[in-house]
Amino acid sequence: MNKQQLFEQIKIKKSFLCVGLDTDIQKIPEFLKANDSNAVFSFNQAIIDATADYCVAYKPNLAFYESLGLEGWQALEKTVNYIREKHPDQFIIADAKRGDIGNTSSMYARTFFSTMDFDAVTVAPYMGEDSVTPFLSYKNKWVILLALTSNKGAFDFQFTEDAETGAKLFEKVLKISQQWGSTDNLMYVVGATRADMLLEVRKLVPDHFLLVPGVGAQGGSLQEVAKYGMNDTCGLLVNSSRQIIYASSEKDFAKAAQAEAQKVQQEMEAILRKVALV
Repeated sequence: MNKQQLFEQIKIKKSFLCVGLDTDIQKIPEFLKANDSNAVFSFNQAIIDATADYCVAYKPNLAFYESLGLEGWQALEKTVNYIREKHPDQFIIADAKRGDIGNTSSMYARTFFSTMDFDAVTVAPYMGEDSVTPFLSYKNKWVILLALTSNKGAFDFQFTEDAETGAKLFEKVLKISQQWGSTDNLMYVVGATRADMLLEVRKLVPDHFLLVPGVGAQGGSLQEVAKYGMNDTCGLLVNSSRQIIYASSEKDFAKAAQAEAQKVQQEMEAILRKVALV
């Protein structure tokens, strides 16, 4: 999916919601685990069908699948294939946070873009250009580069200042990485709990899409994210995971997830109408 296609979906759905499929076997409804040998996939399938009208993207977090070994990888593959078959208008992100030397990154890129057909993968920039560019060689596929995260440990490195220029490390990542890709294949992760920092980020990357996690259970404000981060093509994918997929642990879990997703979509629609993007 290219940039224009993604923006078209945002306008059609009146939403820039990404639903995070952080599917924890210990948190899905007990009745599913008791009666279904494919409980993780069945949970995802129900969540996807219930929320697809209200979001433009899904983001499986690979850690939740890898923790289950082979069964987890099979559930992940089934999930991606199901979205492709039943909801082909959705943008699918592998939240994998990969990043290694060139030949290893080439294999990761092949895994997520050829073998599993994701649209995008999150990538860590610490090892530099040659660890990122293998992901950028695939047409209509995206790197989502970690830039500014919302965890407490972000202050350990991301805000370190260059002694000569005074530039913070995350700012350096944003500046240098633009030489590797373009607005058509490179996005950035910017945490929602640092919404005011989005203004600084936008000065450096005004036209790139941003993936913004942390809205919902993590306390990020959608209104602030839109205020500081939106551009003239929206330029945002705002992720919500736990607030939506774990809205209920009972048999109504899919219906509850649908209600939560619809609530977020309605707030997004109001924001998009206010800035005349829909």
